[in-house]
Amino acid sequence: MPKPKSNPESHFRTEHLARDLTGRSVRGGMVTMLAQLAKMAVQFATTVILARLLLPEAFGLVAMVAVLLTFLEMFKDLGLSAATVQRPLISHAEVSALFWINVALGAITTLLMIPLAPALAWFYGEPALLNITLAFGIGFLVSGFSTQHLALLRRQMRFSLLAGIQMGAEILAMAAAVIAALAGADYWALVIQRLVWAACLSAGSWLFCGWRPGHPAPLRQVRDLLGFGSNVTGSNLANLLVRNLDQILIGWYWGATQLGYYDRAYKVLLVPVTSLNFPLFSVAMPTLSRLADQPERYRRAYLRVVEKLNMATMPAAAVLIAAPDLVVHLLFGPQWAAAAPIMAWLGLATLYQPILQTFGWLLMTQNRTAEMLRWGTICSAMTAVGVVGGLPFGAAGVATGFALSGLFIRLPCQFWVIGRRGPVTARDLYVSMLPSLLAALAVAATIWGLRHSNFWTPMDERPLAALALLALAAATVSLACFVLLPQSRHSLRDMRTLAGLAIRRRAPA
Repeated sequence: MPKPKSNPESHFRTEHLARDLTGRSVRGGMVTMLAQLAKMAVQFATTVILARLLLPEAFGLVAMVAVLLTFLEMFKDLGLSAATVQRPLISHAEVSALFWINVALGAITTLLMIPLAPALAWFYGEPALLNITLAFGIGFLVSGFSTQHLALLRRQMRFSLLAGIQMGAEILAMAAAVIAALAGADYWALVIQRLVWAACLSAGSWLFCGWRPGHPAPLRQVRDLLGFGSNVTGSNLANLLVRNLDQILIGWYWGATQLGYYDRAYKVLLVPVTSLNFPLFSVAMPTLSRLADQPERYRRAYLRVVEKLNMATMPAAAVLIAAPDLVVHLLFGPQWAAAAPIMAWLGLATLYQPILQTFGWLLMTQNRTAEMLRWGTICSAMTAVGVVGGLPFGAAGVATGFALSGLFIRLPCQFWVIGRRGPVTARDLYVSMLPSLLAALAVAATIWGLRHSNFWTPMDERPLAALALLALAAATVSLACFVLLPQSRHSLRDMRTLAGLAIRRRAPA
């Protein structure tokens, strides 16, 4: 195991990063994004393999517990990892205090699972949830030890090392889950996957981060950090409630089978989009925090990222909206056909979810976490109305309510909140989406035209060849749109420039 450095304060200094901030951000962004794409490929493969080894009820049972786990994970972190990354100056004693707080919160969360397990089993009417919930609680105790170590690696912009730790944990967890499923473990294969992932992530963070906690600073010294983290956590909890309310209500009202259909469609569509946010956040948080006192550079840095994010995700979402039946048939088999309309509506949400998830970057790096909490709660409550309204119409109705309320309520509301203050305006945000939205509409129209043409009928019997053809058409149409539109054409040139910077040792400021 690598020995800690003699001076623990060296883990918290960031002055050396300013000399090559652009180069570090670009190289770190490319490394992190490539690693995340590889991680998503592993997760996608795991989803497909396990969907063929396990029944929908198994995924539905674990999804019922996963909603609770997501909330408790947020409580265990308490936003303190973001506080460590965001603060311009922070000391060894302060991070030690945050470390011990995270460890204590992990232990408290594990203990909370003991009374919550029977309550959850009673709420859903599923006795199997009792043991599943108790087993998941072990993961909180383990992961509490890695929160600050991973935050310090992000603060120091050591993105390659972070990517390696996360990828290793993902691969080992996938292997454990598949082996367990082949051995007949049923839903326990999914439990094993999460526990192995948490253990590997904690072990890797301690092995490769040289920092070790020491005597903590007094609570009064970290009060501001706790306030920052509490506001972040409150806002994230409100957002998580909306993101998970759909699964809670479907499981309670319609049962495990309907939830299983919804969960698989959600995993294919929105989880990859959500997963993209983590590596981008890992790069954007330290970069934008260091640029907070340079408004124009800050604005340019943010818009450069979000424009490219929209270009990568919105045309792909259009394919899923226009051909959900082919995607479901190819990935999960004909027995999952009921998930197709769910996937189509969640595909609509995928169009705007990536940019929604970047708003936290802006509010946190501008130290507007109180505003983030207040408006995040209001927007989440309005979106929840759409989810509840769709519940009587089944899982597809919930997906419809979630997608439409997000598009017509949450998106414009959050654009307005962001543009009230700070370097990035609401107009900037709308303009950043326009080229990708036009490309997505062109892709959807092209796919609709192909699927209603005379030659298409035999292709429905060959989903792999059909999807390959549609993907090629979508890539061609979206690239043509991006080349024709001046704004996206500039972004394409920017990508080429950034690729050049990524392979250099230094980049210009």
